[in-house]
Amino acid sequence: MARSEVKAVDSRQVKLAARRMGALLVRVADLGLLAGIATQPPDLLSGFGRAVSLAVRISDAAIETVDDRPTPLYAQHYLRVNALLDEIGVRLANWLEERGARALPLPASQTLDRENCTSFLSHKAVAVAAGIGWQGKSLLTVSPEHGPRIRLATVLTDADLAPDPRLRNRCGKCTACRDACPSSAIKGANTDWHYADRDEALHFSRCRDKVMTEFAALPHVGHPICGVCIRVCPWGQRRKRGAART
Repeated sequence: MARSEVKAVDSRQVKLAARRMGALLVRVADLGLLAGIATQPPDLLSGFGRAVSLAVRISDAAIETVDDRPTPLYAQHYLRVNALLDEIGVRLANWLEERGARALPLPASQTLDRENCTSFLSHKAVAVAAGIGWQGKSLLTVSPEHGPRIRLATVLTDADLAPDPRLRNRCGKCTACRDACPSSAIKGANTDWHYADRDEALHFSRCRDKVMTEFAALPHVGHPICGVCIRVCPWGQRRKRGAART
């Protein structure tokens, strides 16, 4: 099959394939919306025009074990969801490559810079650009179906996929995440699209220090995670059971 024919693969086919592999939500972002975004390495996006954003849901029962700190059960669940996302990303990249496209899966959770807590690319920024959700006051991607109770991964590709539209921010005047934050890191600022800098939304060092020193040292946790802002978000709590996948 000619490469030019394959690169016109339908977005619907990609989404169906990813869902069969275990993804809950699948959207496509035009990487032009992310021009200038920080990446590692700096030329990571070179040759790619689209990004497939993948989401897997965090178990309600697991996240609801969290009160003011992560629990061992949530910590283990967090690792397994990330592992599932990594498997889906690899399988979807192979699926695209078998059809002649270039595809690069990016791991769901791999910290390259511990001081700034950054990786190859912000999965949250890709998910917002792809319409998985909007950027909440906690910086998390908030899905209308599942709130922030999702984990994300990204597959970069040069396949000519139709991008999905962005979503309107619906956080409004809600301050649930700000009020519950155990490090008082969330400022409560809103954004129509995305924050120019995360310091607009967070006292970042407070969040980083809390999760990397105190929470990561908790018995049987061992990872810099929190989960409080995920648990308290009303969008995650009001989810309708059996909501249709789109």
